[in-house]
Amino acid sequence: MLDTLTFGFLGGGNMATALIGGLIARGVPAGSIRVVDPFPEAQQRLARDLGVHAAGAPDAAFGACDVLVLAVKPQQFRDAAAQLLPILPASGKGNLVISVAAGIRLQDMERWLDGRARLVRAMPNTPALAGMGMTGLAAPAGLSAEDRAIASAVAEAVGKCVWVDGDDQIDAVTAISGSGPAYVFYFIEAMERAATELGLTAEQGRELAVETFRGAATLAGQSSEPVSTLRERVTSKGGTTYAALTAMEASGIGDAFVRAMHAAAARGKEMGAEFGKD
Repeated sequence: MLDTLTFGFLGGGNMATALIGGLIARGVPAGSIRVVDPFPEAQQRLARDLGVHAAGAPDAAFGACDVLVLAVKPQQFRDAAAQLLPILPASGKGNLVISVAAGIRLQDMERWLDGRARLVRAMPNTPALAGMGMTGLAAPAGLSAEDRAIASAVAEAVGKCVWVDGDDQIDAVTAISGSGPAYVFYFIEAMERAATELGLTAEQGRELAVETFRGAATLAGQSSEPVSTLRERVTSKGGTTYAALTAMEASGIGDAFVRAMHAAAARGKEMGAEFGKD
């Protein structure tokens, strides 16, 4: 499916680079991909490393791409949309536009692009850089099954994806998986610190923590049982794991963790209102 389409990326940063690399690995010709980035160094890197056409501003050829991926910062999105308007088809909805800008709502995308595109809002996370991303996708109710399949295939070029019902649920996705890698890194940092306090080296602590997260996540992904059951199997009453989890519960870590994700979701909603102001 993807190898018959042309792609335009507005923004050539890490996420765009990961997506482009994933698309090429899945058979999309580099010559079918155009990238716009204002920085000459980024243009040179993209052309050299990936073989794509890179330029400093969008042109008619960019506007004619079947799929446009807007990989810009949220505060830059409105200006990016204004750059695109002159080169989008004047009538109809000729482009599938996928936004990976956090907080930008579908209704604002529709307004800023003057209704000229079919829209998808995506929330990937940074493990996409390692081909293990998780992306939440949302679209207006009328988006075709074909466009949904294209958006899914783009997201799956760097990992897995899940469709949700709209902007509110994308805020939840942002809180759980978009921001989620930072939570994992936070716990790895704490485990590294504990390791050094217990007499291990920082290197040993890092390896133990990273591989434990990797293994536990893989086990949870492969198992059909509830995660609570997997946890209970590791937790013998009176044992070391029981002592650790009891200390965590006494400190309110579980409830604090849930509150943190509610805070992240609320901030995502605030960002949508903030960036969507007229």
